[in-house]
Amino acid sequence: MAETVEIPRAPRRVAVLGAGSWGTALAALIVRNGDDAVLWGRDAAVAAAIDSTHENPRYLPGVALPEGLRATTDLATAMAGADLVLVVVPSHAFAETLRALAPLRPASAGVAWATKGFEPGSGRFLHEVAAEVLGPAVPLAVVTGPSFAKEVAQGLPTALTVHSEDAAFAQAVAEALHGPAFRAYTGDDMLGAELGGAMKNVLAVATGVADGMQLGLNARAGLITRGLNEMLRLNQALGGKAETLMGLAGLGDLVLTCTGDLSRNRRLGLALGRGQSIEAAVREIGQVVESVQTADEVMRQAERAGIELPISSAVRSVLHGQLTPADGLRQLLAREQKPEYPTGLFE
Repeated sequence: MAETVEIPRAPRRVAVLGAGSWGTALAALIVRNGDDAVLWGRDAAVAAAIDSTHENPRYLPGVALPEGLRATTDLATAMAGADLVLVVVPSHAFAETLRALAPLRPASAGVAWATKGFEPGSGRFLHEVAAEVLGPAVPLAVVTGPSFAKEVAQGLPTALTVHSEDAAFAQAVAEALHGPAFRAYTGDDMLGAELGGAMKNVLAVATGVADGMQLGLNARAGLITRGLNEMLRLNQALGGKAETLMGLAGLGDLVLTCTGDLSRNRRLGLALGRGQSIEAAVREIGQVVESVQTADEVMRQAERAGIELPISSAVRSVLHGQLTPADGLRQLLAREQKPEYPTGLFE
């Protein structure tokens, strides 16, 4: 019987747009998995350091990056010959980045993103923004799940999920990320995956506040559980799948962000719970804290859908200075006693 000979696949070329901690970590992962990655960012000093010392001194200081990873501040250089584009910028820069890459995108290259949040001002999901900017013919995918950038860059075990309406493209993105210490699953619920990735940032502020006020582990567990309920109810109203939020994109990301001190959103909550101002807390964190604007967009979605979200609403009020953390807690505790599930899981 003839022996089957496996022909090695040629390395993909991946353009990773966004040289913050998460973009750098994913680009490093892709290179370690045997593909080529070019990392684009606006900071020339960061790009030079990645090329020369194989470190991102601003966002991942002390973490060694693979020598094969290259960085540039020229978007055309990053996009040239790309088989796949992975956008990893904050949500407020997402649409601008797509408009910039659109004329440079090779015809066969699909676009994925590991950005979490909504379009500021409109509250639109990022897959809606991408479809409008890039057109219906471009394959799209969202990469999400419980993943701290520093741990991924260090090669620690991680699992996340890739959701796309194009199964073949989801598989291609997952294959670029999947490796010895990194499991990448696939799914087809972009709305649910994006909702989970956005809402968990808001709920992490709530648990951070509770921990900053030293309210105990019982309070933290209650907030996580009731926060998941809020995610599930809004997800159902918007047409997402419940199983998406019971997996990595929802429950997994929620638990990590609410309990792990590497989370910027949790650290913001901790600072607020200890009495620090939001301006001072954000300044101390030194990076974009997505929950500050995401809370507004979550509540915009909820109000459109007619869904009551007590925890998310309280977080929004605290972030806008309309409630103190203590007043927000009292507001939640003053709600009427009722069955946990009056008529079913999503009521």
